Amino acid sequence: MGSLSPVHWMIVLVVLVLLFGAKKLPDTAKALGQSLRVLKRETSRLGDEDDAPAAQARTAPAAPDAEERLRALEEENARLRAAADAARRDEPEAR
Repeated sequence: MGSLSPVHWMIVLVVLVLLFGAKKLPDTAKALGQSLRVLKRETSRLGDEDDAPAAQARTAPAAPDAEERLRALEEENARLRAAADAARRDEPEAR
């Protein structure tokens, strides 16, 4: 009862030919094969993506935390304001 005998497979094949026609069966099998290849490729990519962050974390330098980034942005803001003030002072006043 576990597996199908060759007679059962022949009956299934005849039913498929009657339902879909002899011309559509190769096209359907080709589409099914392509779908399986795409599925296999995507599932292997999922495994690669799961491994990538761990490998990247080992090789990438530690990212600055939010406080360090905020401090750097505030320093840059102060430099830009000072440069803008200096540029305004150097411009001749138009009257």
